[in-house]
Amino acid sequence: MTDRLHRLVYYSRNHVSADASSFQSAVDDILARSRANNARDAITGALLFNAGCFAQVLEGPLEAVEATFERIQQDERHSDVSLLAFDPVEHRSFPNWAMGFIGLSDRDAARFSGIATASGFDPARLSGEEIHRLLRDLTLEEEHAL
Repeated sequence: MTDRLHRLVYYSRNHVSADASSFQSAVDDILARSRANNARDAITGALLFNAGCFAQVLEGPLEAVEATFERIQQDERHSDVSLLAFDPVEHRSFPNWAMGFIGLSDRDAARFSGIATASGFDPARLSGEEIHRLLRDLTLEEEHAL
């Protein structure tokens, strides 16, 4: 496995039930599994997940990032998976996050909850760099709020 870091940015449409308890259960499951798998595979990153979409940044060794993205594409909770960026990088933007999650704070929930078009957040309108910057900035806010 190569040690060279790569960063992958994608978005997809969310097919998780909109029912509040099912949605929260799905979020908890996704985060628990992602954090365990990513810690094992030396992957860091952040996820923004609402009732309309997923937007995610993954960073780590090439083969591990590719394998993780392949699992995501096969996951029935995702559709219309769109790869926005996949590039080698010199350093991690999320070194402290096996999987940061945007939406923990009340402010983030208000900004990104609901369906993408209703909340005004639609990752299809953003580039890979814009999503990366947004998630990086929001995880930094979360770190400072803790």
